[in-house]
Amino acid sequence: MKRALISVSDKTNVVAFAQALVQNGVEIISTGGTKKVLEEAGVSTISIESVTGFPEMMDGRVKTLHPLIHGGLLGRRDLDRHMEAMAAHDITPIDYVCVNLYPFKETITKADVTPEEAIEQIDIGGPSMLRSAAKNFAAVTVVVDAADYTKVIEEIAENGETTLETRQALAAKVFRHTASYDALIADYLTDLSGEEDPESVTVTYTKKQALRYGENSHQSAVFYEDPMAGAYSIAKATQLHGKALSYNNIKDADAAIRMAREFTEPVAVAVKHMNPCGIGTGETIEQAFDRAYEADSISIFGGIVVLNREVSLEVAEKLHKIFLEIVIAPSFSKEALERLSTKKNIRLLALDFTEAASGGKELVSVLGGLMVQDQDWIDNVDQPEWKVVTKTQPTAEQMEAMVFNWKVVKHVKSNAIVVGNRERTLGIGAGQMNRVGAVKIAIEQAADQASGAVLASDAFFPMDDSVAYAAEHGIKAIIQPGGSIKDQASIDKADENGIAMVLTGTRHFRH
Repeated sequence: MKRALISVSDKTNVVAFAQALVQNGVEIISTGGTKKVLEEAGVSTISIESVTGFPEMMDGRVKTLHPLIHGGLLGRRDLDRHMEAMAAHDITPIDYVCVNLYPFKETITKADVTPEEAIEQIDIGGPSMLRSAAKNFAAVTVVVDAADYTKVIEEIAENGETTLETRQALAAKVFRHTASYDALIADYLTDLSGEEDPESVTVTYTKKQALRYGENSHQSAVFYEDPMAGAYSIAKATQLHGKALSYNNIKDADAAIRMAREFTEPVAVAVKHMNPCGIGTGETIEQAFDRAYEADSISIFGGIVVLNREVSLEVAEKLHKIFLEIVIAPSFSKEALERLSTKKNIRLLALDFTEAASGGKELVSVLGGLMVQDQDWIDNVDQPEWKVVTKTQPTAEQMEAMVFNWKVVKHVKSNAIVVGNRERTLGIGAGQMNRVGAVKIAIEQAADQASGAVLASDAFFPMDDSVAYAAEHGIKAIIQPGGSIKDQASIDKADENGIAMVLTGTRHFRH
């Protein structure tokens, strides 16, 4: 008679699975809570203790780690010496294993969880049984996902056993599952120990959706979600309307919400190809959107808009007039949602803005490797290390404008220049090979509005030509990191033209 071992934390559909196994002539070994659930449902089970002759102990830490269990899982049916050893030691083969693991992730995401509570949810026996069974997939069927119950039962009912192909696929899933589980534990304990630069990095992601294609139509792509992702992330946004997000939608939306989290006041962010094309603030979200739209009413076409306040019908009417790929907001009024939903191709996403937290790590893949860095979230806006280095002092209004534009320029691809006032961007120069080129693009876009405006640069000026060009077009204040051996030349040029200049001491390259 074939034998199955069932021990699960997530008991979804486990009773029906066990009943189907019994109907196909399989006897069930079970433990603890799973055994109780099965027997209450009328499924006869054998206890682990009766198999091992050894009691469960140490609050359940020791119960399945026993040769009579692992021998039954690991013994090769095709090797006489294995079968002889099993017979000599009264080891009964175990043909089916259905195990899922202690809820470690669910535990560590609870508020105020203690390390002691987390550690008790590190499963040892479960992964050990899964790995033993998966290693011996030639003979053992191992199930870690309730979604596979039906396929396993159908094959047993039809053929008397599962196919080798199925067993191999299930074994691969087991090792992915245990690797992911261990990665979460390793990450948690690494953070707990304060290790900043571990000798290896363990990361895990869960499939969220297959994408139609990647950055271009000839590239395949899949969207994977960080299992520990916070609520303020594109992975956790709730889609209210529209077709599935594309690869480029996801990248642009991620860039847009990173920009929006810089602001607590009402803000509207319009993004195109991961660069802002317009950002505006205001006393109301409608005023903020009007300013973002005015910043670049051409480039916003086909773009993404993020608003950090609820979308009203009044704002929805304005959004409805523009072709937009995505609108993201904390919520949409009933009327706004109805109005925007009349547009077939727009995607509407609700996002929890209450957890727009800073910090965290960024992972960047390169050929043959992975780079890990802190997110660029240094809180140095209007901090003491900012220095006015020119004879001309910035006015209070200019300082407000510099704070606003400094927040924006860190999200523009380098070389980056932003021209703006304290309410919105006026011109953006992005991704240029030389800084003065970015200056020229930003000022050209700002046109007449550049006169009297503020200019923000993500990195220092290597020479004074950018300042000279800015002066020619009426720029009155400049904010930049400084750090060039020729800083003084730029300062002198600013003094020559009555421009106020602030050095922040922090660079914001974004390649």
